[in-house]
Amino acid sequence: MRFILVLLGILVSHASQALPALPVTEVMPGIFVHVSEHHWPDRDNHGEIANIGFIVGDDCVAVVDSGGSPQQGIALHKAIKKATTKPICYVINTHVHPDHIYGNRAFKEKAVQFVGHHKLERAMATRGPHYLSKADELLDLRVTASNIIPPDLPVKDSMTLNLGNRELVLTAHPTAHTDNDLSVYDKKTNTMWLADLLFLEHIPVIDGSIKGWLNELARLEKNHYKLVIPGHGPLVRDWPVSLQPQKAYLTQLASEIRAMIKQGKTLEYAVDHVGLSTKQHWQLFEQFHRKNITIAYAELEWED
Repeated sequence: MRFILVLLGILVSHASQALPALPVTEVMPGIFVHVSEHHWPDRDNHGEIANIGFIVGDDCVAVVDSGGSPQQGIALHKAIKKATTKPICYVINTHVHPDHIYGNRAFKEKAVQFVGHHKLERAMATRGPHYLSKADELLDLRVTASNIIPPDLPVKDSMTLNLGNRELVLTAHPTAHTDNDLSVYDKKTNTMWLADLLFLEHIPVIDGSIKGWLNELARLEKNHYKLVIPGHGPLVRDWPVSLQPQKAYLTQLASEIRAMIKQGKTLEYAVDHVGLSTKQHWQLFEQFHRKNITIAYAELEWED
């Protein structure tokens, strides 16, 4: 038995060594991003569907989301080593969804600290068992609890990380896309890494609060950023113009659902009728739109 375990370990090690470095682009000085295509997470793409990357300072490197699979985490680690000799000091998980955290184990080293929203640990503990039980079936992944690593440094409101002549301001947002959204602002280049607080082309996915998300977008819209990195979709250099389609979609959903609630329409009716005019504007509409209505209806049904 011990021989078999050793053999399996060797095979896994060799497979990891054979993985190529993840393709990344230096989008601003010291900021490297892998932009993913829009797909429903499945056994073909193994959940590798989110924009991920890293930021290099004079002293060390911060990873921003580790990837949708253990293999993608390894490939990202290789990309970092290819780009710089600086050590990795932080892994920042922007929220709990698997496409952003399943690569965590590739960075589990003594000198590396994991950082996340103060509600992230609870979200990982609550959702982790379900995520793990579905990983093999849905994504063809061998994922264990060791891939889901809670933050060593929880962010309550905001936190500044200094990578060496490079300060990152981390903000823990109120419930929006999820209840554990974290953004990363790079002062040096005026770059905002919004992760899944911003979707482009890919339909926005509500897993928190539609009201809270609209409130956060209204606040962020007032700021000026040279570059914004979304969780899904192309990079943004015309902020806040590129924000408007997502804002319009969420606003329309909220308006139509409120009207139907006032008319006494049921959730089932709303699911079949709300927001259908937006279908042509979004990829993966069929996969996520009905869920968005269900979550938003449950929230708005009880507002004053």
